[in-house]
Amino acid sequence: MDWGTDLWDQYDVIEKHTQSGLDLMEKYVKFVKERTEIEMNYAKQLRNLTKKYSPKRGSKEEQECRFTNHQSFFDILNEMNDYAGQRELVAENMMMNICIELTKYLQELKQERKMHLSEAKKAQQSLESTYKQLDSSKKRFEREWREAEKAAQYAEKTDQDINATKADVEKAKQQAHVRSHVAEECKNDYAAQLQKYNKEQSQFYFSDMPLIFNKLQDLDERRIQKLACGYVLFADIEKHVVPIIGKCLDGISRAGVSVKERNDSMAVIEQHKSGFDRPSDLEFEDYSQGINRASSDTSLGTPKGPLDLLGKNKSKPFWLFSKKSKLSSSPLTPFSTPPAPSPANGPPSPKFGRDPLSYCLKEINKTVKPRISSFRTLRRTPPVTEDFAHLPPEQRRKRLQQKIDELGKELQKEMDQSEGLGKMKDVYEKNPQMGDPACLSPQINQTAQNIERLRGELNKYESWLAEAGGRGDTLRYSTHSFDNNGAHEPYSPDGAHSDEGTPDTSQAIYAEFDDDFEDEELAAPIGHCTALYNFPGSSEGTISMQEGEVLAVVEEDKGDGWTRVRRANGDEGYIPTSYASMTLNK
Repeated sequence: MDWGTDLWDQYDVIEKHTQSGLDLMEKYVKFVKERTEIEMNYAKQLRNLTKKYSPKRGSKEEQECRFTNHQSFFDILNEMNDYAGQRELVAENMMMNICIELTKYLQELKQERKMHLSEAKKAQQSLESTYKQLDSSKKRFEREWREAEKAAQYAEKTDQDINATKADVEKAKQQAHVRSHVAEECKNDYAAQLQKYNKEQSQFYFSDMPLIFNKLQDLDERRIQKLACGYVLFADIEKHVVPIIGKCLDGISRAGVSVKERNDSMAVIEQHKSGFDRPSDLEFEDYSQGINRASSDTSLGTPKGPLDLLGKNKSKPFWLFSKKSKLSSSPLTPFSTPPAPSPANGPPSPKFGRDPLSYCLKEINKTVKPRISSFRTLRRTPPVTEDFAHLPPEQRRKRLQQKIDELGKELQKEMDQSEGLGKMKDVYEKNPQMGDPACLSPQINQTAQNIERLRGELNKYESWLAEAGGRGDTLRYSTHSFDNNGAHEPYSPDGAHSDEGTPDTSQAIYAEFDDDFEDEELAAPIGHCTALYNFPGSSEGTISMQEGEVLAVVEEDKGDGWTRVRRANGDEGYIPTSYASMTLNK
């Protein structure tokens, strides 16, 4: 069933139906566009929300990331930011794959529909024009036939009239004959126009219009199919991000599970533990018997606490809480010092009068402030020193150990670079065609100076750590240093040059490259390489290879341009990385 056969006479219905379909498609595009705007606004609000609660760089919140509950909250913010990105992706895909595509297709359908309706109107106009010609020829034939009949009747009447002359009769007959001939021509023309119209009408109703209606039917079906695909895409785009959104939600769940309250408590201890001893008990000072004796070091000493170790005001007690409380001035404060006693067995000073104890108490009241400051008011921010002496003992040890680890890593990096430069210089000296050894001297000198500087700083911080009561088991770094000529100089563990040429057994000094491989167990290969060029391997520590030879890679290039390889027979050595094609195991 098709429109051309069954709806041949429903042109208006077809026109309205196709227009209604295009309107629906346009309405769906607007619906999806508004949905994308909602998604974009939602994603924007989520990003602003996560940005609002994310820690600023260098802020206190960022420093608290070491606690699992803080870190989990920041992980949740990151997951929400990723979730917002997925909402943006949904909006972008809907805009690109639905709105833009359907809008473009809708314009094509409108143009095609307009063309088909225009063809139908042209066919209709052509048929109407033919019908007008038919109607005109029919009316002319009717008019001429009536005139012919009148002329024939007039000729017959004239022929029967006895008063009419022969000439009048002949003229009437001739006129009737002409009219009859014209009527016959009009009849023939009318018959031809009728035949032409019937043919065009048949062409119009059985061929032209059915074809146009079928094209409009195909257009509408294609529209419906495209719209159905748009409906499916509306769901598929959402389904595409569901797994990733699920991962974001799983990440939020993992963030909640990863919170360890015990670890956070230990982190607070690790971060703020001072290492101070608690204040000792205050001793009782008997002023009734202490007037005539000098204060000793063992009586009434200030408690040994944070204030003593930090060099704070020792005339004040240590307050645990920072809240200030109003205290009335006490005439007997344990931190006030009595006036100097009179000489033994001597007369009292005139100032004491008759009652030395009353005088002492009055003098004490003059010197004691009416309010005792809290611990916070006694604290003063000490200047930051290089040895971290301004920190509490426990925090100082941690900072010193952290600094030692950082210096150790820098020192090891410089040593690796120095070792690589030494190898490269040896290769250049044995193979001048590969490079000029003199060009490496500035880098070797600079590396040696950096090693000396780092060793000095490392020793300095290690001594400070020992003073602070550290473990003293810091890692020692030792390797080759290189002089201006690229010669190897062994170092002793304390950073000074050893007097003997043979290194100490506690050091890992590589005097010769071959020694590295004699004392070590065979390491598992991490890949293989194929030689691109011939390499003689005449320098110490290197190994020769031929073009096309396959070797096992034992140690990857560390940035110095050399790779450690091994033959099948167990021979190991270094080759230039650029001389071979590397394939590492994943």
